[in-house]
Amino acid sequence: MPLDLLGYHTPPPTTTTTPIITPSSSHAAMSTRPSHLDTIRHSSYGGRDTMRRNYSSTSRRRAATTLPISNDEAYTYCLRAAYLNYLLQPRLKRTQHVANTSKKVSTPSTSINALMDDFKLIRDSKSTRFPHGFMAELDKRITNVLIVKEKGAEYNDAMVKRTFATFLNELKQPQYRKQMEKDRRVEDLLLIFYSRATGELQKGKAPEDDTWKLMVDRHVALFVRLISSTLHNNDWTRERPELSSRLKTLETKLLQHDQDLTASTQTSAGTGGQSIEVEVPRSYEVRDMPLVIRVCSVFAKPTAQAQDDINAHRTAWTEQAALKDLKDYQSHMMLNNHVTLNESDFHLDEAFEAWRRGEFADLGQMMLEIVKSDPGLAKTSTSGGALALKAPTQTSDGALYGDISRQMSAGAEADGGYALDQPVDMSQLNLDPGSPRDSAMGEQESAGFTFIPPHARAYYRQVVKVAFTHDLADEELAAGADGEPAKLLSRQSMDLLNEITLRWRIPHFTRLVLFLDVVREMYQHQEVPLETLDAAFVWIKEPQPEPAKKSLGGARPSSQPTQQTLFDSSRWTVSDYALYQNLISTLHDALLRELFELFQHCYDAKPPSIGVIMYVLETHIYTDPLFSRSAADATAFTDMMADALRQKARDKYHELLSKNISDNAAEWEFFNVIQLGQAVTGLCEKVKKRYRKNPEVMGVNPFVILVEEILPSFAADAKELVSRVMEVAKEKGEEVPIPDGFELYRELVEMRRTHAQALPGREFGVHIEGLLQDFVWRFIGTTDAKIIEWIEGAVAHDDFQLRQDAKDKEAGLPPTEEERHSQSPVDVYRIFNQSIDQIVKLEWDDDLQYAKFMTAVSKSIGKGVARYCELLETKFAKEMDRQTPEQESRSQQTQQQKWVTAARDAWMTSGGKGSGVKIEPFQFWPESLVKINDVEFATLQLDKLEQEINVDACAEVINRLDPPPAVNVRARGGGSKFMFTIKIIEAEDLKAGDANGSSDPYVVLGDEYQKRLAKTRTVYQSLNPRWDETVDILTTGPLNVIATVWDWDMLGDHDCLGRTSLKLDPSHFNDYLPREYWLDLDTQGRVLVRVSMEGERDDIQFYFGKAFRTLKRTERDMARKVTDKLSSSIQQCLSRRTLRALLSQGTLGGVSINQAKGYFSKLAGRPMGTASSATSATTPSGGLTPQDVSNALKPLLNYFDDNFAIMKQTLTDTAMITVMTRLWKEALVTLETLLVPPLSDKPSAQKPLGQQEVDIVYRWLQMLFDFFHAYDDDDKLAHGIPLDVLKSPKYHDLQNLNFFYAESTDNLIRTSDGIAQATARRQHDTAAKLHNRLSAPATTTGGLRPLMPAQQLPSSSTGLNPSARRTKSIMMSRNLGTMRQAKQAKRAEAQADPNDDMILRILRMRPEAEKYLKDRSRQKERLAAAAAAEAIVRQSLMASRGLGLGLGLGAGGAGGSGGLVGAVAAGQRGRSGTAGAGAGGGLSRRWDTIRE
Repeated sequence: MPLDLLGYHTPPPTTTTTPIITPSSSHAAMSTRPSHLDTIRHSSYGGRDTMRRNYSSTSRRRAATTLPISNDEAYTYCLRAAYLNYLLQPRLKRTQHVANTSKKVSTPSTSINALMDDFKLIRDSKSTRFPHGFMAELDKRITNVLIVKEKGAEYNDAMVKRTFATFLNELKQPQYRKQMEKDRRVEDLLLIFYSRATGELQKGKAPEDDTWKLMVDRHVALFVRLISSTLHNNDWTRERPELSSRLKTLETKLLQHDQDLTASTQTSAGTGGQSIEVEVPRSYEVRDMPLVIRVCSVFAKPTAQAQDDINAHRTAWTEQAALKDLKDYQSHMMLNNHVTLNESDFHLDEAFEAWRRGEFADLGQMMLEIVKSDPGLAKTSTSGGALALKAPTQTSDGALYGDISRQMSAGAEADGGYALDQPVDMSQLNLDPGSPRDSAMGEQESAGFTFIPPHARAYYRQVVKVAFTHDLADEELAAGADGEPAKLLSRQSMDLLNEITLRWRIPHFTRLVLFLDVVREMYQHQEVPLETLDAAFVWIKEPQPEPAKKSLGGARPSSQPTQQTLFDSSRWTVSDYALYQNLISTLHDALLRELFELFQHCYDAKPPSIGVIMYVLETHIYTDPLFSRSAADATAFTDMMADALRQKARDKYHELLSKNISDNAAEWEFFNVIQLGQAVTGLCEKVKKRYRKNPEVMGVNPFVILVEEILPSFAADAKELVSRVMEVAKEKGEEVPIPDGFELYRELVEMRRTHAQALPGREFGVHIEGLLQDFVWRFIGTTDAKIIEWIEGAVAHDDFQLRQDAKDKEAGLPPTEEERHSQSPVDVYRIFNQSIDQIVKLEWDDDLQYAKFMTAVSKSIGKGVARYCELLETKFAKEMDRQTPEQESRSQQTQQQKWVTAARDAWMTSGGKGSGVKIEPFQFWPESLVKINDVEFATLQLDKLEQEINVDACAEVINRLDPPPAVNVRARGGGSKFMFTIKIIEAEDLKAGDANGSSDPYVVLGDEYQKRLAKTRTVYQSLNPRWDETVDILTTGPLNVIATVWDWDMLGDHDCLGRTSLKLDPSHFNDYLPREYWLDLDTQGRVLVRVSMEGERDDIQFYFGKAFRTLKRTERDMARKVTDKLSSSIQQCLSRRTLRALLSQGTLGGVSINQAKGYFSKLAGRPMGTASSATSATTPSGGLTPQDVSNALKPLLNYFDDNFAIMKQTLTDTAMITVMTRLWKEALVTLETLLVPPLSDKPSAQKPLGQQEVDIVYRWLQMLFDFFHAYDDDDKLAHGIPLDVLKSPKYHDLQNLNFFYAESTDNLIRTSDGIAQATARRQHDTAAKLHNRLSAPATTTGGLRPLMPAQQLPSSSTGLNPSARRTKSIMMSRNLGTMRQAKQAKRAEAQADPNDDMILRILRMRPEAEKYLKDRSRQKERLAAAAAAEAIVRQSLMASRGLGLGLGLGAGGAGGSGGLVGAVAAGQRGRSGTAGAGAGGGLSRRWDTIRE
């Protein structure tokens, strides 16, 4: 590709006197310095013309560098330099033995005994004895001598080893060893060694040969030396200084007739002469010339040719010729001509002077080297005298050796050669009459050098190229040794090039520039790879190793620069500077071309690597101070490469599109889109991973370009493809499978994530959620359609047995809490979780849609929970309603037998002889109790699911982004659904349906079309039954509900006890607050119901709340069915009949009635309160004992224990507490029924109990409290119902009842009035606060809740309700946490204010209070009507202020107003059967709960 297309071009040759300098480099200021430098030049050289520094010589040198030099020409001069290196090498030396002509050494005259005299004189001295442990160390040292481990060559002689071995054998003798370790004397040790050495050395010697005697002295001396060394190594010389001194003296005496034992020149025991070193004559053979051999190898020449060339030119290629070359070169330097470098070749004067000084110094050292190799050259001079040795003097610029003087002796080779101790002045040498000094020759071609080529730079470049090419072919060099990186040049080639640069006077920086230029040329011709170019840059920047042979007497030439100054381009020649700039620019262009070509393949599966190119560019090119480029060129290249990559990205996408998408649109499927998306995503991920460390290359980001080009195209194509696929499927009447839609969504989301990471802030081309949300809705619809089937299947396959491990069951271990439920709730919630996980795993990226999905799924979950509870409750009811064996036998009796059996049972339960018969516990089936555990487990799992879905967050998102319409807007839609919750609480004064004057009532709810809606349980033998059962009714508009009370009969048809009706009108309950109504029956009596309404909202919290309430209601109904099996016993035991049985007889359990009366009258400190003093005073003395009262309750408690034992085997602890709590409530209601009638404005026929009976009732209450609490004194723990549950509002009402029960009617009325007045004052204060809040500025927010008075009115037929809180609402039951909070709030509210309901219930049993009750009822009705009217005014005011309270206002406000007006009319009319109920339906809840 042409360079101009890349935006780079080779700069034209510079013709000015100022070289091209990189503006951004550290030498940017150089281009502005010529004038200043010229000034310096004028002042320095006295008028020298600065224009003389032109590029004529530089251009000539640069042209000479590029001269075509043949290999033969380069070979010739390389051979000369290599041969000269051989001539100047130090002469080899060899060892030659010279006979000893001196007089024979005589035998020593001193004997060993004489030598030992010094030790004998002080033999008793401790300082001359061996230390303890010395003998063991001496054994080791002698052993080392024998195994050749002892240091010192003197111990390696065979005779020495034999002598020491003989002594060691003697030393090992036990007797001698013991004596030596005892005495530790030196003379004994030496004498025995002397005797053994004498015996060994004289073996085989002639009698007249006494040379062995001298050897004895030598061996003994070696032994003494070994002893001294042993003492020294073990640090015993400090303790025995005198011993060490005498041993040294003894060694000296023994060696006084011989040389040092380690001298290598001493042979033949001092009698055979000695060895000397003599020089080896030169062979002039190539085999002795390593550099010549290397030249032959590099230039592929045979050594024979080199030998012939050397032989042919031996007379010319001499040391004298080399010395002449140096003299001529030196003369040319002083003449400053163009044969050598001159000042015009340098840009700075300082650089030229530095080079010049270095050259003079190097030339002097090289001349001295030549003189050292041939000292005869020093005698040749113009005067015929010897070479003058004198101190150098500093001369002017023409001086020959300003810096040549050096001390050469310090650098001389250790192996010989001559070293001159004085500085040498070679200026008087005149080896050629035609010296350049005299002829002033100016051109290098006429220089006539023998060893320096005419164009040294060109010759050197050719040699470098040949050597480099040769070494590249060396496989061993390319592979490296021992894991080292490959080398560019071998050591031999480096030695050759070092020698050439030294002899040809090539500057070091020139050498590096030329080498890099050679590599550049070979790279451009594709002869070397890019890695070699990188290695070349690294090599020239690294410190160069020192030559193996120091040619200049062992010292580095003074002109060789340090690595720090090597790349100081200000010291380079101008030609080197320009050449380096040119090769850097040329390399840059070549690298950019290669980068451009390689980068076009970056989107291929296996693209070529650009790492080396970028590394070379960033490490070697762009960081080089001599490289420069313009910003415009860089931008142009970046734009050009980006445009090319964009086209490549488009081509790549079209390739993927054609590969994965068919041309036939009828064949398109989601799978094709998925494949295309996966291919695109895979390509993007590969490119991103490929360039994750360096995302941008020359300002171009291939990943971003790829994403910018293909992702928008894919988004548009995917949208079109998906739409087309769905259209085709619709035309065919088919549906795209849901899994395909989900998989496509995941793939598109991955694409969008990649798009967002690469292009932040830019939208993806298609809204994926809007495109594919139908698949999620289809999945939810499918789930909703099959959820009932799945639930029924899970229940059908459940055997409702404990999930206990078989081994634990066989071992008799009780099941754990986790094992007490069956498999069906696990399967049910696995179904729920799988449905939710399918949506969660999609990671839907639209919060509003996701929240709506979860809302729809929660609706299906609520449906499934309702069906599951229905199935379980149905099975549970069948199991609990099964007939006992006794009942089955009775069903087979005749009518007469049934009457006889019924009469017998009545007699036994009425206190006859059979009353003491033990009541057998109900045999609960384990599978029935497991169902209660299943409901509890399902509740816990639903709470966990609610937290995982984050229901509150989903509701918040919908309310914020897509709030539901207001209530009145919703009402206009006509399709709204409303959930009415009807709680059938109790009835009073029912008609007796049985012959015994009692009834077994239950209630059936139906609509106006006689469709049964709900049915309560049966309460046996009661005219004032309490059901406390709840039913939900879903309606879209007003609905008339018919309530029928029936009397259950075992024989024959059930009897109707009365009917009443209730109108459920949503417009009357639009404040969603509960109301209570007394509904009069058409025959006798009335029924108390509580009605509340909630809109059937499409709200996730509503659906979860409804599911929770369904589970809790199912659990409560199951617990009630369990307690119903026990309630008959509770009612039988805790009854007035039992009280009469205790008190009617004269004696009871051996105690008379008078005694019992006396006991209770004297009983003090009763836990349940005391009677009034007046009543106690009239109580006869005597009474029942506490044991009698306890015995009356003991059968019931035993019955509880028996049933609890059966339940405990299966029920969980929580379920067990639930059942016990239900029983506790049943007991409280039964005791309350004993004491007072229900709350009403009518007098009651029930008679109050006597004081004795009241005391017994409260005694029973305390016993039941302790029983259900089950506190253990041993472990100090309560194992039953917690105290906060036991002390319920009903319990506190019974506590308060005891204080008022025996009070007079007047006192009770006064107390009731006082409470009513206090309530009125609190109501007035609350109303005042509300009025102040309504008077606040319009910006003050308000709502329905603050307007709710906290007090209550007694219940009446007008719909008055004892509570204004929506504790039973679905929204308050959306999880276990809100349900617990609602219960706690209910308990706190029940205990917050005094209540006169119990007083009014007591007054119902006082005939004289009938008028007061009626007055109170009318007063409450008037207050309710006034409150309702005031509410209308407040609502109008708040609505006019835009607060949006909408208190029941229907469409256009008509419905709401009608409801409120109806409430006022109802307050005026009072209670009148069904009409009152219907009118009361319009009362607002908050005004129905105001107390007086």
